[in-house]
Amino acid sequence: MLYLEIMKRGFRRYATYRGATIGGLFTNVIFGFMRSYILLIVLRAAGTIGGYDLKDTLTYVWLTQGLIMTVYMWGWFEIALRIRSGDVITDLYRPLDYQNYWLAEDLGRAAYHAIFRGIPPFLVGAAFFDLRVPEHPATWLAFLLSLLLAVCTSFAIRFLINLAAFWLVDYRGVAVTVGIIWNMLSGFIIPLTLFPGSLRAVANVLPFAMVIQVPIDIFLEKYSGMALVWVLTLQLGWALGLLLVGRALLNVAVKRLVVQGG
Repeated sequence: MLYLEIMKRGFRRYATYRGATIGGLFTNVIFGFMRSYILLIVLRAAGTIGGYDLKDTLTYVWLTQGLIMTVYMWGWFEIALRIRSGDVITDLYRPLDYQNYWLAEDLGRAAYHAIFRGIPPFLVGAAFFDLRVPEHPATWLAFLLSLLLAVCTSFAIRFLINLAAFWLVDYRGVAVTVGIIWNMLSGFIIPLTLFPGSLRAVANVLPFAMVIQVPIDIFLEKYSGMALVWVLTLQLGWALGLLLVGRALLNVAVKRLVVQGG
């Protein structure tokens, strides 16, 4: 119940900034149109690439625009800032699990953005373009489960980046480096299906693909049967594995932490 309440407060926290939501939504829609027309040119010249036809590609564009803030791939440094300011000491004294606290808060944030920054861009895209939606009801359930795992994987990566502030004077170098790799290998900039064969095979099993490409491919029904079970299991494995790594790294950091003064 404690973490459920934290999740609710995370939702309410972001619901407070309605102006930011409207501004961000407008930006997502504008970039959605820009990316749509760029990829329209590519697909009209090439036809189908890697199993993505024109309809799949347009659906991909508007799904990524809706997922940007839901999975929150960059720009989240709350823990790092609290480490630098020393406020992390107060956080660690609280009678709750530090990692679970931030995960619950992030799930509340993701729920808010999924509703108010995720669904509207897709509906706008569907009003102007012919987008694909799942034909089978079970696909919707698989997509929602995949989206939840994507948020958890994203949080686990961001948590690790933030923990770098325990050891580094400036954590931003790590954040920028990981952010560049994340953008390229998640399927956010272009679908991984457009990558060359060997690079695509590697990128598809890395944790970055679990955040964007996998949920979209599930929505487009590129997976079925045991292939769907496998990819969801892979997502779950990365989410749990990275969370455990984050917990272990946090334990090491806390043991090294020195508090000076009263």
